[in-house]
This record gives sequence, C-alpha cells and structure tokens, in this order.
Amino acid sequence: MSLKKHIRFITVKTVGQYINFLSYVRPQKAVALSYALFSQPRIGRLNKSSLPKVLQNTETETFHHNEHHFQTYIWKGNETKILLVHGWESNSARWKKTLPHLQKSGSTIIAIDAPAHGQSSGKEFNVPLYAQFINKAVEKYQPTIIIGHSIGGAACVYHQYLFPNTSINKMVILGAPSDLKTLMDNYVSMLSLNSKISSLLENRFLTNFNFKVEDFSGKKFASNINVPGLIAHDISDKVVAFEEGKKIASKWKNSQFIETNGLGHGMHDDELYQKVIDFLFDEQNK
Repeated sequence: MSLKKHIRFITVKTVGQYINFLSYVRPQKAVALSYALFSQPRIGRLNKSSLPKVLQNTETETFHHNEHHFQTYIWKGNETKILLVHGWESNSARWKKTLPHLQKSGSTIIAIDAPAHGQSSGKEFNVPLYAQFINKAVEKYQPTIIIGHSIGGAACVYHQYLFPNTSINKMVILGAPSDLKTLMDNYVSMLSLNSKISSLLENRFLTNFNFKVEDFSGKKFASNINVPGLIAHDISDKVVAFEEGKKIASKWKNSQFIETNGLGHGMHDDELYQKVIDFLFDEQNK
C-alpha cells in the first residue's frame, strides 16, 4: 500500500470510528455527518472565470428550479440534440473526449452540471434532484438522445422511469450503478460504520425522499423503460461493479449490453464510441 493510500485508509477508518462513537452519544449528529459525507461531493466544482477549455466557447444557460440553479453548455449543430449527463465528483468537462465523436454526427450537444457540481448550486447531490434538473433541460431543449455516465447514467434511468413520455427516443448508459442499497452497503463497509448508523441512514433516506433504500433500484426502474438503450460497463471498473451494469440491462427489454475490458470507470475508448455512434445513428437502429 502506498503512503498516500495508507494515510487515506487511516483517515477513513478514523472518521468511521468517530461517527460510530457519536452514534451512542449524539445519534442525530452522527447520522447528519454520515449522510453529508455520503451526499456532498468534495471535487467537481467549476469557477466561471477559469472554465476548462472545452467549456469556454459554448453557449451557456442557467436554469432555476425551486431554490436551486443549474448550468448547461451547448455546442451548436443541427436539429438532432444530445443531452450529456455526468457522474459523481465530475462536471460537464468530463465529456471532452466524447465530444469529437458525437460532433461527427453534426448534432447539437448539450451538457448539464449536476447538483453541487460544476457551476450548479447546492452542497448536496442526490439522484431525485438530478432527475428534476434533467427533466427541466429535456423540456427546454427537446433532445432525442440522452447519454449518462456513472451516477449520471443512474439519474437518466430514474428520469425515464419518472417521465416516460418525453422527446427522448434513445439512451446510452455508461458505467452506471443500479442499486442504492449496494452504494450504501459499500459506503458503510468502507467506513466500518456500525449497524445503528446504517439503520439511521436508511431512515434518513426514507424521511428525505419517501422511499426505502432497497426500492431505489435502476434494475427496477429499467423494467418500465420502452425506449431503446445501450448499456456499457467495464469488467475492470473499480468504482462501480460490473454486475451493476448487468443488473440494469437484465430488466431493460429493449436494450443491448456491451462488456468492455481495460477501460476502467472512465469508459473513454474509440472503439466503444464507434459502437455508440452506430447504435444512435445507424438506420437499422431507428
């Protein structure tokens, strides 16, 4: 184990021990802290005055939704519109390697910054709020294609479940998790949190979002999706387990699954992108 990883391991375990201690003396503070660590990204913010080069010469639009605002970036093209939805601790600049492949089609491309990411507002990220942001963008831009990476892919699946009758007629999901329960179990395990905190966290989700953790499942949501989908996942993904992608594909009736090897979680690859383009624009797939 490298020194950096060793220090991180010690830090993570120490935080877990502290939360476990708090669970006995101040349980509400313990659950607030553990929920914040789970839902608040540490990186991914963007500063308007120093945007990454790929986002600098775009048309931008800021949307307001209740007390939130979120940012979009537009690369102008033809009438076909593609909406890009990034993942955890990232932002719209993550599509830098994807853009040239999509732009060959001549399409107009729109990227969205997630809650608490990029130039969007807030401290907390959650999929239900992200799905609302996505829906506002879908209503405004009327994209026919949506592409989501990682938890952005999970948000796309949830969005399609909530709002099945939109302009979207094709979806691409890259390296996405399926089950919130799996994410939660991994988080609890990583911090070695006790069963009391685990239970309190699950209750927090029930209170905040009115669903049980085990019911928030991309596999379940996908079983109601009718638009064609392409799901790709890498067998060496160390961030989101390969089985998560397979779960989503197993219940999505009109979908195809691509297994990749050696791309990790990023899923950037010329060959994969060509398969995505073929799926999106091949006449036989329309």
